[in-house]
Amino acid sequence: MKKTIADNKYVELTYKIIDRKTNNILTTVEFPLGYVHGANEVLSPQVTAELEGKSVGDVIEVPIDCNQLYGPRDESLVFTDHIENVPEEYREIGTTIVMENAKGEARNFIVTRMDDQTLTVDGNNPLCGREVIFTLEILTVRDATDDEIEAGGPLEAAPDINGALKLPI
Repeated sequence: MKKTIADNKYVELTYKIIDRKTNNILTTVEFPLGYVHGANEVLSPQVTAELEGKSVGDVIEVPIDCNQLYGPRDESLVFTDHIENVPEEYREIGTTIVMENAKGEARNFIVTRMDDQTLTVDGNNPLCGREVIFTLEILTVRDATDDEIEAGGPLEAAPDINGALKLPI
């Protein structure tokens, strides 16, 4: 009998994010994301509900309105400055820069544009303002160990596939 996704099951999956308007693939994650169903909030409630009862080999598509997760784009979080004002280690598109406001609250900004004279950073989540489809393929479903349940996921070290990009999956 096939094991199905339910609370306290260890699940591994891969996913891709597709922009609904353009059909462009925004992100593909081929390194399996492992988590314990019901013990970890790595997935949005909408995705978790869709995964419930699925098993290895199933592929599901979940439409997500990222406006509901992140709100609309806030253009006040986009800054352009002279490139000489930016340290060299941040002069690459895709680089994340952590900045603090006057209250000491940190926010991630991503370098989105650069030319010979200017550099632009954006503090909006790259998915905000978009409607996307998450396509998830289930690779593993098994009983989680007590340690995995307590940790909410795998115990071995894994690469940080999300970096500063918090995804709604």
